[in-house]
Amino acid sequence: MSSNRKLKVIIAIVSLLIIIAGTMIVVAINSKKDQKVKDDTIKIGLSIDSLVIERWQRDRNIFVAKAKELGAEVLVLNANEDNDTQIKQMKYLIEQDVDVLVVIPYDKNGITEVTKAAKKKGIKVIAYDRLIFNANVDYYVSFDNEKVGRYMAESILGAVPKGNYVIINGSSKDNNSKMFNKGTIDALKPFVEKGDINILKEVWAEDWREEVAYSCIEEILSKGEHIDGIIAANDRLAEGAIEALAENRIAGDVAVVGHDADLSACQRIVEGTQLMTVYKPIKILAQAAAEIAIKIAKGEIIENETLIDDGTYYVKYIKHDVIPVTKDNIEDTIIRDGFHIKEDIYRNIPESEWKD
Repeated sequence: MSSNRKLKVIIAIVSLLIIIAGTMIVVAINSKKDQKVKDDTIKIGLSIDSLVIERWQRDRNIFVAKAKELGAEVLVLNANEDNDTQIKQMKYLIEQDVDVLVVIPYDKNGITEVTKAAKKKGIKVIAYDRLIFNANVDYYVSFDNEKVGRYMAESILGAVPKGNYVIINGSSKDNNSKMFNKGTIDALKPFVEKGDINILKEVWAEDWREEVAYSCIEEILSKGEHIDGIIAANDRLAEGAIEALAENRIAGDVAVVGHDADLSACQRIVEGTQLMTVYKPIKILAQAAAEIAIKIAKGEIIENETLIDDGTYYVKYIKHDVIPVTKDNIEDTIIRDGFHIKEDIYRNIPESEWKD
């Protein structure tokens, strides 16, 4: 081979090596960029007490959709109403190095230590709709829960200002139950003191079981006692109470209130067996919680002046308003917001009787 030809071969080989090396450098740079983007993705852990209650399914779906829209990754775990399971799942989320842990607690006192462990590792913690006690969470995002109880009491007082009331509270493990109860008792107190209202019975429904509501009302009626009004801490408990009333052929004759605006409750309202419910705009709550989670993951501070006592610390309480709903305003609230569609609410009512 001539020296000129050898030189050309060497130049060609060197050129090829330069091209290959350049390509490898570009790939490496792009790989590092991709890795950086991946590393910068905010990771949120969402620990949910249970998905049995209709509204928690909505909260999960809206929260996840909003977080993903804002570029975050969400890991969702369901504790199925078991405190030990929730602790294990929260520990797992901590091990996954989530940036923020959003928790709907099963037991307000049961996850204090694991919550503190998350904070010790630098993970921000949001108590979603239910407060975690003695844990000093970064934010408590919920509704005005005392107002929920007050609205229920005021509504039933408007319909039945005198008589025998039964109060069916929610789970004692859920701090919201105490807040609902406080709002209710504060509103009823002047009427009880005057003797207009007699609290015939008050019970607490562990794990929010509607069987407790059913048994409570059935027991009272079996004794021949008269009930004028029932304040149930949520619509699921209201359903249990109304089932007992229906079996005694007095559903619709006794004023019953609840909250959460479940579809079945809205149907009962237009059918006349439930007086009212309290609508909590879940979309506003869930989207706000997702936005807050992402902001605090980025180190941003959320301005908020409202505080709530968790038993040891005063934590930031981001409070959203609630709306009492009756047959008269269900169109302008539940249906207008798309929370439930009109056809579903009025499913058991002839279309000629639908409210315009």
